Amino acid sequence: MSGDLALLSAAELARRIRGGTATSREAVEACLARIERLDGTLNAFIALDEEHARRSADLADAEAKRGRWHGPLHGVPLAHKDMYYREGRIATCGSKIRNEWVAPATATVLSRLDAAGALDLGTLNMAEFALGPTGHNWHHGHARNAWNPEHITGGSSSGSATGLAARMFYGTLGSDTGGSIRLPAHFCGVVGLKPSWGRVSRANAMPLSWTLDCVGPLTRTVEDNALIMSMIAGPDPLDPTAAEEPVPDYVAGLARGVQNLRIGVPTRFFTEAEAETLRLLAAAREVFARLGAVLIEVPIPDMEKVGAYFPMVMGPESATIHREWLRTRPGDYSAQVRARLEAGLTVPATFYLDALRARGPLLAEFTETVFSRCDILMVPAGMFPAPTVAESEITGGPDLVAKLTNFPRFTRVFNYLGLPGLTVPAGFTGSGLPVGMQLVGRPFDEATLLAAGHAYQQATEWHRKVPS
Repeated sequence: MSGDLALLSAAELARRIRGGTATSREAVEACLARIERLDGTLNAFIALDEEHARRSADLADAEAKRGRWHGPLHGVPLAHKDMYYREGRIATCGSKIRNEWVAPATATVLSRLDAAGALDLGTLNMAEFALGPTGHNWHHGHARNAWNPEHITGGSSSGSATGLAARMFYGTLGSDTGGSIRLPAHFCGVVGLKPSWGRVSRANAMPLSWTLDCVGPLTRTVEDNALIMSMIAGPDPLDPTAAEEPVPDYVAGLARGVQNLRIGVPTRFFTEAEAETLRLLAAAREVFARLGAVLIEVPIPDMEKVGAYFPMVMGPESATIHREWLRTRPGDYSAQVRARLEAGLTVPATFYLDALRARGPLLAEFTETVFSRCDILMVPAGMFPAPTVAESEITGGPDLVAKLTNFPRFTRVFNYLGLPGLTVPAGFTGSGLPVGMQLVGRPFDEATLLAAGHAYQQATEWHRKVPS
């Protein structure tokens, strides 16, 4: 029973627990067994609290017997990137500097998942201070891709994506400043949603860039993603940037399907991916066409300009957050992270302000050019499948920024514009590595992306494949 339970989606497990055909304790034991067997290779966890997980599961099962259900995720084991604070628990943020820092408060998103009945197995590996698209971590060790441990997971939500792919837990929270949810989802063959900026509270989560950071879920299925989003989205008095925009019922919205949905196919910029990636996306478009969607070629504005503005925002904001530690503890950063942070100190204030002022007009231009013709845009999540850990170990040198820029080339432009993006598994390369497609929508229209992704998964089996 427990071995089978580990392979279920979060929604399927929740239904079994609710129906009395599975228990939370059985699910926890299934997860712990896989963690014991696989994490020595994959290095997904920074801290695992087995006894707390077992006690929480037993309590959830006892409550279930009394008919006391805490929410849609009652008894479902999750684990989260080590940048979401829980009061009294160490949050390393993947760093040496915060290796013993104890959080004084709990992140709003964790509190909301607690209220929904979810369990928390522990904290997950991540790129140091969430600053690294490859997922390397020189302090806690590199996380490894569940499909081939010689390859990277992508970053910065590295442990989240590979642990999820390996079925060590049923869902997880990542963060996305330039692609840190969508890239690992692409490289590891799972579902990852970067919501619209402001859709989800960031209170008591580690900041990297105030005007770019987004909180979102990584899951095995789009249905699971919609379920978690329904729990965490919405305004928060602890975060003044959390939007007052009404939150739809994402799960109910999955039934919309894609009949007559206009899906935009770009004519430039996003066509620069490797041939195998483009082939898999072309096959995904054929699936959408069979489901009744309308595929439309759409022109794309100057995304090179959009991409050029991104570091002018992220660089100064992240350097400001780290300025004191860069002065007092520079040797406690890894070479790559320190080099990127120090580069942010060199961006003139005029460049930063120009980049902020340009966002509104560029978003308006993109919306008018693209979304006047289609409902969602379909593009690659990454330029290439996951490279090996060795060939992507970029620690410094004059070409550091140029090398790293190719990783989030197709994701960071949407952080700058504040648009939602959903990565969905779209197949595998000849060598067995996953490839993800990215669906992009209008501001605060995550529901349409989730409905499209769910329809695609109902017609395909990629999300059901499990690494051997």
